[in-house]
Amino acid sequence: MSTLIAAAVIILIASTVHAVTGFGYALVATPLLALTVDPHTAVVATTMSALAMTITIGVRQRHHAEWKVALVAMAGIVLGMPLGLWVYGVTSERVLTALIGIGVLGCTVMVWRRVKVHGNVPILVGVGLISGALSTSTGTNGPPMVAAFQGMGYDPHKFRATLAAVFAGTSVLSLIGFAVAGQVNSEALWIGVIGLPVVQLGWYAGNAVFSRIDPDRFRKVVLVSLLVSAAVTLASALNG
Repeated sequence: MSTLIAAAVIILIASTVHAVTGFGYALVATPLLALTVDPHTAVVATTMSALAMTITIGVRQRHHAEWKVALVAMAGIVLGMPLGLWVYGVTSERVLTALIGIGVLGCTVMVWRRVKVHGNVPILVGVGLISGALSTSTGTNGPPMVAAFQGMGYDPHKFRATLAAVFAGTSVLSLIGFAVAGQVNSEALWIGVIGLPVVQLGWYAGNAVFSRIDPDRFRKVVLVSLLVSAAVTLASALNG
């Protein structure tokens, strides 16, 4: 019960951050859940609860999404997922924990430096490939897409809605891959079920903040949170 309560709190925080920024759910949830349950379960549970979050945003903000761009990115994601599943299956819990921490740290730097790319088809497919591999190996698939959409100059509403469309598709494909690989356990299922109502609370809280808070100030808060998550996760891997 204590594990499920901790997971609910983590999901609430992650979904609130995601509702405000359009990304960051897995970056916040995966490393923190990895401290509550084993890293493999954390990746699957994050993917399950993230699907509820992205569908919520995708449905509510669907008129802002660039669906053609999302579909091109998804093509690359499909190509990258088998590589991520292989990494997920062959790594130990300690190595996977370290990979999650390193991934979060690297992604934080990308967001902090506002890395930008051109939004043409080859770049979107390439970025999708990296995102797909990250999705099925560490559950932290967001930053490559974030960098791409930042580079395309999307306004906040279009940015958040298009990311949600991509992430919803990624989560569905990742869960199918995990199920086929026999990686979905009862603990991950329970956390996913608990996440269904919790992400709705996170959506309302985050969306209220979305229209009120200064974006630059909140971005700094998100970056500090990600740095703390990366540091705690890496420390856990080193001491494991």
